[in-house]
Amino acid sequence: MDKPLILITGGSQGIGAATALLAAQKGYNICFSYHSQEQLAQELAVRLESLGAKTHFVRADVSVEADVLNLFSETDKHFGRLDALINNAGILRQKLVRDIEVKELEKLFGINVIGSFICAREAIKRMAFSQGGKGGAIVNISSIASRMGSPFEYVDYAATKGAIDSFTLGLAKEVIGEGIRVNAVRPGIIATDLHAKGGEPGRIERLKSAVPMQRAGTAEEVAQAVLWLLSDDSSYTTGHLLDVGGGR
Repeated sequence: MDKPLILITGGSQGIGAATALLAAQKGYNICFSYHSQEQLAQELAVRLESLGAKTHFVRADVSVEADVLNLFSETDKHFGRLDALINNAGILRQKLVRDIEVKELEKLFGINVIGSFICAREAIKRMAFSQGGKGGAIVNISSIASRMGSPFEYVDYAATKGAIDSFTLGLAKEVIGEGIRVNAVRPGIIATDLHAKGGEPGRIERLKSAVPMQRAGTAEEVAQAVLWLLSDDSSYTTGHLLDVGGGR
């Protein structure tokens, strides 16, 4: 029997890469997208294949519909199936609301929200019973920021993740009859390079005392939650927002 296929957006590093590696260990084949770090994508593919996973990666900006369509077309061509989608691609940067420009908002919502919608749409076309699919699972990567608001840091980013939470809850009900479960994982402060990319490399050290566990989480800890939501162990779980935030 062919291994199940998981598609991960923004999979070349951070939570996406950790999820891909854990999925490979658990018997999945992997297709993932990357935006600009081709060398990281190539290195990850080598590691995944060493774990026995058939692997393919595709450059894609998920806010561009043509890129998403190509990503799914490549998935069809190389694997001929789709069992799970992880909507992981996302961006952020620190800025007060008073300083935000419209072009920045358009880019942020385009990648963090619209990209997730387009990818979910294409996944549903392949997984839904009514489309000849065999069902499947979608996990959206949200953030604890969606319920905290992230004042003085990422109010715009928090708003995109609030949209992802609503999307998750609504889509779960819309496609449950199609054999598709939809959930979200909401990471808290996680030790990845996203903080540096957002403008503050020392953010974890500044905020870790506000976490009840007094530390940042790891990408691998988030990946464990994602893979649980994909597994049969969570077969009665859909429309759930799972916090992975050290009690924050």
